[in-house]
Amino acid sequence: MNLFRRILVPHDFSRHATRALEYAAGLAKAGGGRLIVLHAIPPFQPITAHMIAARTYLPEGEEVRAARGRLEGLVARTVRGARPRVEVRVVIDDPLQAIDEASRGADLIVMSTAGRTGLARLLIGSIAEKVVRHARVPVLTIRPRTR
Repeated sequence: MNLFRRILVPHDFSRHATRALEYAAGLAKAGGGRLIVLHAIPPFQPITAHMIAARTYLPEGEEVRAARGRLEGLVARTVRGARPRVEVRVVIDDPLQAIDEASRGADLIVMSTAGRTGLARLLIGSIAEKVVRHARVPVLTIRPRTR
């Protein structure tokens, strides 16, 4: 019995996120599961006197297509051999909101941590930490390698 049939992997094109993708692929292969690899492009908020214009601006479709192509290539290189089924999603949204939305159909979230500590963690915060606190499904976090 496989508990994790649909595994969500948020990816920000960092090597840490690719390492999390490798872990998730192993879990999916072992249990006959499926991967949903998600990249969220934060919406651009231009500074303007017109609030309506600020809310309706979205990055060009070319940016989404380029990110999708890059993510599909990365997934193909990372998840080789007897691949699990993989769905690649690129959305324009706040990363935390995008992960929350995509997790509605998932059984597990596998994601990396950025490895920030101290003041940087306090000031910038951690998407992974927020996901762990608010997720509806289990979250497996993969820490960066220390060398």
